[in-house]
Amino acid sequence: MKFYEQIALPLLRCLEPEKAHDISITAMQSGLIPGPGRLTSDRLSIDIAGLKFPNPIGLAAGYDKNAMVIPQLMKMGFGFIEVGAVTPRPQTGNQKPRIFRLNKDLGIINRFGFNNLGMKKIKNRLERHSEGGIVGLNIGANKDSPNRAADYSQVLCFTHKHISFATINISSPNTKDLRKFHGEADLKKLLSQINIARQNLTKKLPIFLKISPDLTLTDIKIIADLSLQFGIDGIIATNTTLTRENLLSKNKDEDGGLSGRPLFERSNQILAQFSYETEGKLPLIGVGGISSAKDAFVKIKAGASIIQLYSAIIYNGFSLIEKIFYELDDIIKKEGFTHISEAVGIEKEHWL
Repeated sequence: MKFYEQIALPLLRCLEPEKAHDISITAMQSGLIPGPGRLTSDRLSIDIAGLKFPNPIGLAAGYDKNAMVIPQLMKMGFGFIEVGAVTPRPQTGNQKPRIFRLNKDLGIINRFGFNNLGMKKIKNRLERHSEGGIVGLNIGANKDSPNRAADYSQVLCFTHKHISFATINISSPNTKDLRKFHGEADLKKLLSQINIARQNLTKKLPIFLKISPDLTLTDIKIIADLSLQFGIDGIIATNTTLTRENLLSKNKDEDGGLSGRPLFERSNQILAQFSYETEGKLPLIGVGGISSAKDAFVKIKAGASIIQLYSAIIYNGFSLIEKIFYELDDIIKKEGFTHISEAVGIEKEHWL
């Protein structure tokens, strides 16, 4: 942790979490948060889904919901970033307070509800700032939409020229009934509409599917089979969980999705199961509870080709990205691998 983070982070944690988040965005906009710039190495650069990632460490969706600080985030050392989630129409999300720190558990509970400025404003920002790095867009559906499957296609078609990949988010627990898309009939309908929309795009765009950690083995088999059948380019495993096990913090019973350290093992289990079911045919992005290079390497060995994190930055600052990069590069070297891809999925059986 950098010296300025040792001062700033405790001060921010004295504030209400959403206020602290807004201040961090303002600080990022002003250029007050320094970063190392582009980080890459022969061992950690990796190609998946037609994209060349300078390193496998990404920022998960949720921090930059409205694409306000894309250039600044790219200077933090990330191999890629994901902004959003974005819906066709602006929406305010759920009533505040809607984010809670679990300090004793190094976790976060949120129930934002896809608060964002809508696809028109966010498209304009993507158009101005998405050059110079891999920038993905997390896509959601408006909570009052009569046709949520159409919402995903609408945002995809409207924004696709200005993004590197799109993530179809069917797993947020904070929009009522959104997770119904994990069911076979609803998911088949959604992916059919996405494929129709893809035919009208002016460029080839990787499509990822972000799934829940609260899945049964049957759910996983269905999603894996349909993802392969419909040509999904990758699965992001996982979003936040509704489970509450062995938590110690006072906010542990708040409604919403739980992220951070408490999600680590469960997300690894889901990740490994998808790796097993897809037989390595589908790139996987590992998310959930990563706060160190060791954690990142565990995700990779469980089946992830690349990884994302967010909650750990709240507790450790953006300098964590540079630290993970150099330590992960060293781990890969010490373990005797010439490239990170050689380690993908080698210990998935441990989590099955």
